[in-house]
Amino acid sequence: MGESETKEEKPLIILLWTWPFQYQFPLNQCPYPFDTPGCFYTVDRNLYAEADAVVLHHKNVCSSKEQFPKMQRPSKQYWIWFNLESPSRSQNLEFMDNLVNLTMTYRADSDIFTPYGWLEKHDSHENFTIPLKTKLVAWAVSNWNPNYQRTKYYMELKKYIQIDIYGRGKMLLPRNNHTMILSTYKFYLAFENSIHKDYITEKLWYNSLSSGNVPVVMGPPRANYERFLPPDSFIHVDDFHSPKDLAFYLLKLDKDNQRYQHYFNWRPRFKPVGKFDFQIQYCKVCKALKDAPVYRTVQSIETWFN
Repeated sequence: MGESETKEEKPLIILLWTWPFQYQFPLNQCPYPFDTPGCFYTVDRNLYAEADAVVLHHKNVCSSKEQFPKMQRPSKQYWIWFNLESPSRSQNLEFMDNLVNLTMTYRADSDIFTPYGWLEKHDSHENFTIPLKTKLVAWAVSNWNPNYQRTKYYMELKKYIQIDIYGRGKMLLPRNNHTMILSTYKFYLAFENSIHKDYITEKLWYNSLSSGNVPVVMGPPRANYERFLPPDSFIHVDDFHSPKDLAFYLLKLDKDNQRYQHYFNWRPRFKPVGKFDFQIQYCKVCKALKDAPVYRTVQSIETWFN
């Protein structure tokens, strides 16, 4: 076997500089169809000098440049910027200037697209049964901020319709009963904490679609949602002149079962994948590297991200 063939067979080393949010998962056990061969994932920083790529999870390194690798950077080593937060909640983006070679975010124009959820086509025409509904509107919120647009909208909306609130200081939403509890509601307020392109989080994918209720969304414009979802699968706050108008529409739907069921017409064709899986997202790095991306450096992550 020639030397060139041996080099070709050497796996690409992908170094996770930190576990994301300290959350650990199995490495080198990528599930189908994300099991691209020819890569070795590791968290061993002793392999830094040999690593073909280093994944920097923004939230774990953004507090100080002291969190970055200190050793001399090997030539053509890819630094991959991984971030799930919106620009409004991403500190010190300028730290990444002229360092990052590949972007890995929820943005569809990222080099490595890592969305919070997506739709998959059904393998067969299986029927979807709408879960039994006994309640009207739910909202689970962990980050309560009176200055957020979503909080102000809720304060007005609740004047006209009953809304059950789950989260810190509110009603409990146990993890093991999460989707079961939310499935008993007809509507779920999938309100994002900030409005940015493609920033559509687990609030829609997991809390709502995976729970079998109808999402009422607040986030990017309707056209942005329709890039990822059928137009008749959700209700957008922008479609109404005021929270009062939205409340009256939801109350009308509550009394019109046939019209309500219209929001489930897409279900026989697609199923939502809504539980975010760090293992799957990191597994996408191998294919991205194997596709031989052009080696370039992003001058300003902040400019691109905003």
